Order: sequence, then C-alpha cells, then structure tokens
Amino acid sequence: MAVEEHKEALLQRHYYENCPGCKVEKLKESRRGLPIRELVSIWIVVLCNALPISSLFPFLYFMVRDFHIATREEDIGYYAGCVGCSFLFGRALTSIFWGIVADRYGRKPVIIMGTIVVVIFNTLFGLSVNFWMAIATRFLLGSLNGLLGPIKAYASEIFREEYQALGVSTVSTAWGIGLIIGPALGGYLAQPAEKYPSIFSKESVFGKFPYFLPCLTISLFALVVSIGSCWLPETLHMHHGYCEHDESRKDVETVSLESGVKCKTQKVETEAPKRSLIRNWPLMSAILAYCVFSLHDMAYSEIFSLWAVSPRRLGGLSYTTEDVGTVLSISGAGLLVFQTCLYPYLDRLLGPILVARICGVLSIPLLSSYPFIAMLTGLSLSIVLNCASVAKNVLSLSVFTGLFLLQNKAVDQDQRGAANGIAMTAMSLFKAAGPAGGGAIFSWTQKRQDAAFLPGNQMIFFILNVVVAIGVLMTFKPFLVQRRD
Repeated sequence: MAVEEHKEALLQRHYYENCPGCKVEKLKESRRGLPIRELVSIWIVVLCNALPISSLFPFLYFMVRDFHIATREEDIGYYAGCVGCSFLFGRALTSIFWGIVADRYGRKPVIIMGTIVVVIFNTLFGLSVNFWMAIATRFLLGSLNGLLGPIKAYASEIFREEYQALGVSTVSTAWGIGLIIGPALGGYLAQPAEKYPSIFSKESVFGKFPYFLPCLTISLFALVVSIGSCWLPETLHMHHGYCEHDESRKDVETVSLESGVKCKTQKVETEAPKRSLIRNWPLMSAILAYCVFSLHDMAYSEIFSLWAVSPRRLGGLSYTTEDVGTVLSISGAGLLVFQTCLYPYLDRLLGPILVARICGVLSIPLLSSYPFIAMLTGLSLSIVLNCASVAKNVLSLSVFTGLFLLQNKAVDQDQRGAANGIAMTAMSLFKAAGPAGGGAIFSWTQKRQDAAFLPGNQMIFFILNVVVAIGVLMTFKPFLVQRRD
C-alpha cells in the first residue's frame, strides 16, 4: 500500500502541463464513479466502424447474382467470399502502419480518420455496378480504416484500472453487436423497392441500386460519429523533448514505466519497441489464439447468412434477407444483455482464459446441431434458430473479450498501438481467409448433397468445429501464457 501511495503522490506532483495523456490521468484520479460518458463514446465509435464489415452478408448472395459473374448458382458462394475477404485483406496490409501512427500522433486522429473512411467508401460500395467495383471499394474501406487496434488501446487507457475489463468488454461488445446489427440492417433495408414499393419506386436511386439504402444508412451514422469524435480526449502521453534529470523526475519515470505510462521521447521511437513486441511471447501467444478464433468467426458469419438464404433443396433455410435480419437483430439484443450484465462477473469469477476455454468447447456441439436445425419448419425452426444464434454469438464474443484483455495487459502504453496493429494485421489475414475459404467450401458442400460421409452442410459445420477445436487447444500452455508483472 505504501508503494502504491508513493507512486500516486509522485504522479500527482509531476504531470506535464501540455500533455493530453497527463490530462486524462489527472481526470481519472479525480473521478471515482463509473465512467458512463466514456463507455457510451467508445461504444458508438466502435459500433459505427463494425457495421459496414458484415452488413453486406445477407444481400451479398443476391448482389453477386445480380452482377452476373457466376455461371452457376452453386458458384455464387465463391465470388461472395472474394468480396467479403477484400475488406480484411486491405486491413491486413495497413494495420501495423495505423498502429504506429496511433503511437506517434495519437489515438484520436486515427479514430476520426477511420470513421470518415466509412462515410466515403461504404457509400460507394452501395453504388457498385459490377463485381470489381465492389471488390475495390471494400479493399479501400479496409486499408484506410485502421481504427480497431488503436480503439482497443484507447479503451484500456481512458478508464481507471478497476474499469479496464469493462472498457475492453465494451469494445468487443460493440464490435460484436455491430457485426450482428450490420447484417440485420442489410437484411431489412436491401432491395427496398421490392420490399416496400409504396415508399421506394423502382425508378428511384434505391430501385436502380437495390443495395444502396443499408450502406447509406450506416454512412450517415458514421458521419455523425466522425463529427462527435472531435471532442474525444486524447490518451497518448506526448512529452516533447527529454525528461528532466533530477532525482524526482527519475522517480516519476520509474513509476510511469511500471504503470505503463512512459515519457514519449525521441529515443523511445526507435526500432527497439518493434523487436521487443515480436519477442513478447505473452503478446504473440494471445494474438495467435485470437487469429484462430477470428478465422472461425468470420467464416461462420458469412456461412450463416449464405446457408440461411440458400434454397431448401441445397440444405439451406430458403430465408429472405429480411428473415436473416430478424434473426441477427435478436442475437444482437441477447449479446448486449450478456456482455453488459454477465461477462464482467464471469471475468472476475473465472478469469479471461478459463471463460475463453469454456465458451470455445460449448461452441462445438452447438455448431454440430445446425444441419439438423435445417430440418425444422415453421415456429419450431424460428425458436430453435434464434436460440442457437444468440448462444453462438455470446460464446464467440466472450472468447474475444478475454483475448483482448490479455493482449493489452502484455504491453506498455507506448507500444499498445503498434501491438494492436500487429494483432489486427495477423487477425485480418486470418479473417480474410474466412469469407474466401468459407464461400469456396460452402459452394463445394452444396455440390455433395448425396455424399456418404458428412453430406452437404454437415461437412461445412464440421470444418468450422475443427477450427474451434484448434483455437481451444491454443488457450492451453505452452501456446498461451500470461504476462507476469
């Protein structure tokens, strides 16, 4: 206790007057209650950037069909996977760059830039007139939006230590809900001239571009968020020049190093942090486990929507985009309740690693039941499918939240942007393989309905379970280790 009080006293005496990070630290010291405003701000920013990632999945099958690039109906999944992975491939190429930018110039500029990019390129994607325009706009949306890594670092810095788990949980919750509400919006708002002819005529812009309305809605929301982001506080410590060399300053630097708040000097911005990040096994092991689960989650997101809208004769549900939107909306509501009310309690009780393991194991029998759910009809199908969808998304997001916490605890503040950039690059490569591989495997499984071993969709859900099993194994030693402070 005496050591902690000494650290706190030193930090209070030696804040840098013009440093935005120090201003945030002073604010954190003066505020003891639950930081509602910061939680809501982060939630909205993350949500608006997550919405466009998966909003295309319910209508992507029909969009690719309308491009007339697939020669057979069974090949649509292959081209849909290419469009889905283009965003993630673009993000993989630039995530480390945006992480370094966030460490050098601040988290706030990257956050604002990311939301502005959503406004521009998500709108253009909705206006795509051919397959290659769709690929290009999604690629640019991914490569120019580097927000996810810095926002996770931001969430771990803006809150007091006792609220950091809740802050990181807020990021993963908003991200997960965005990945669910996005498809719901896509399902409800795509093809509006066909669904709502009394409101939208076929001669209007929404009739000529049937997939523009959901993209425009998300872009308008992002525009509002990008303006509001200008009032977010910066959390990066910017101590220009070198620290004083008197003894008290040395004490402060020592305290800051131990608490993850380092002086930002020219010497810090060298190649040494990059080498130390690669050698940081607690960080790299958490990233590896995160990548495997990300591959599974992205493949599942695309496969679920393709499976739901595909015809019954091919093992699907023959759902409309609106039906898929309803299922995903219910999943989003269930996810919000769980992550807000139950996950912080489970984290305190069991710890992030054990929660991730349990949730991963429970996902396996759940996914195995999906081909048999397709045999149901009517109300029983609706009830069982909604329950399964809620459970699957809750389990997946609980895994991600635990791994987010481990990643940010494995590094100090001046490395978090770059560390999360590395995580985003690796994760994006794995996630890019998700839609591409998932779409190709989906097309392949639809052609083997009469196979003797795992016919039709049983094979694709079996493959998803294999990926989950690998991810669960990677949460055990020696694969995953935690940092010892």
